[in-house]
Amino acid sequence: MVTETKVLQWQDLTVIIAYFCGMFIVAFWSSRQTKGTVSGYFLASKSMHWIPVGASLFASNIGSGHFVGLAGSAASMGISIASFELTAIYALLLLGWIFVPVYTAAG
Repeated sequence: MVTETKVLQWQDLTVIIAYFCGMFIVAFWSSRQTKGTVSGYFLASKSMHWIPVGASLFASNIGSGHFVGLAGSAASMGISIASFELTAIYALLLLGWIFVPVYTAAG
């Protein structure tokens, strides 16, 4: 049996390098524009509406494992597998109430 090795082509490397350069430029530009406090970092200077904050929390907590893995688990074991995700809501809230005050107090 012959196995085929896959190698990144120059086009692939160009896209990867362009992506990282773009991310570096955005990060550098953002860090130069906003100099603030720890409270301003965690609370976005209290200028954000709750919808983008909630969407950001949801987007950072969700991944391909949720769409593929949990769907397969629910198909094989039933909807009770969703209880894991329901308890994650309370865990995230608890961690937020514990760690955000510690980070903001640290200055």
